[in-house]
Amino acid sequence: MSKPKLLIFAPREEPADLLTRLKDAGLDIGFGEKAWQYPRTDYEADLAAAARDTVAMMGTSIRHTPITRRVMEEAQRLRIVAKYTVGVDDIDTDAATDLGILVCHAPTESNCFGVAESTMAMILGVLKKLMERDKDVRDGKWREPQHGTTFLGARADGYGGITIGLVGLGRIGTRVSQLLAPWRVKVIAYDPYAEPARFLLAGVKQVDYETLLRESDVVSFHVVLTKETRFMFDEAQIALMKKSAVVINTARGKVIREAAVARAIAEGRLRGAAIDAFEEEPLPMDSPLRALGDKVLLSPHSASFNEGGELRPGIQWATRSVLSALNGQVPDNVYNKEVIPRWRERFGGAGALG
Repeated sequence: MSKPKLLIFAPREEPADLLTRLKDAGLDIGFGEKAWQYPRTDYEADLAAAARDTVAMMGTSIRHTPITRRVMEEAQRLRIVAKYTVGVDDIDTDAATDLGILVCHAPTESNCFGVAESTMAMILGVLKKLMERDKDVRDGKWREPQHGTTFLGARADGYGGITIGLVGLGRIGTRVSQLLAPWRVKVIAYDPYAEPARFLLAGVKQVDYETLLRESDVVSFHVVLTKETRFMFDEAQIALMKKSAVVINTARGKVIREAAVARAIAEGRLRGAAIDAFEEEPLPMDSPLRALGDKVLLSPHSASFNEGGELRPGIQWATRSVLSALNGQVPDNVYNKEVIPRWRERFGGAGALG
């Protein structure tokens, strides 16, 4: 009898000890092609063929060849898709739910808190003009008027400090609020899915989205990509903001409309932006964001990339989730929780590992 198959659809230097653990559990491990992650053509058929006989899939981001309904329908024994990362926008979660397949993600401290720390670095980098100051010194300029920066916190002389608006108050947004606490800035947040107690515990004021846009000097996005959040920041939202405001996006590229942001900055309707995630990755060479110089800080979707951590905690969590699901148990990090009753009907209590 052949071993149940696990497809690592987007490999990312999986530690040998975790691979051994999966093999010792009785799994036959296959690895996806690197080309699937950055294709020049459509690899959906190839991914579907590779997944056809699998009982589980796991891996890092695979946005260019997403795990579609077709891929999951052809994998008729598939029980679980487990991500090493926080985002699941490269998986058709609605289809997974329809088909009774668990989708698990990995909101680990390494991932989430790494993004929160990078967000802080971006806020400070933009408001303290680190790029501009560095460039001016290299160009022979010294302490000129344009070197003046924004003071963040409230002062005893009556200066009230700036307002920072967090869109999304999950693990990352909450951590950003904690990191901001010593700075004596006003922090407001919008999250229609967070209970009131979360705002209280985070020490932030709960507001609606339009109020946040109007009042904030910095707007920072910390949402997953869904039908509701896709391009939730576009021309209409920019029109509500202060011309001196800054936009930070360490969430997902398609949360903000890049062309609208670039146009607003070029026309002086926004001060600047710092962006880690883009609509298309790698960022195209003809992107209008590239023409804005030091008004935009660009990062290669690496906000969670930390020395000594990076994806290993996420790989550990995905490994644990796969083994739990294949032993007939519901993992502790299911993203599409509404699928659990149907999944239990199909697989609950019935192990796939023999």
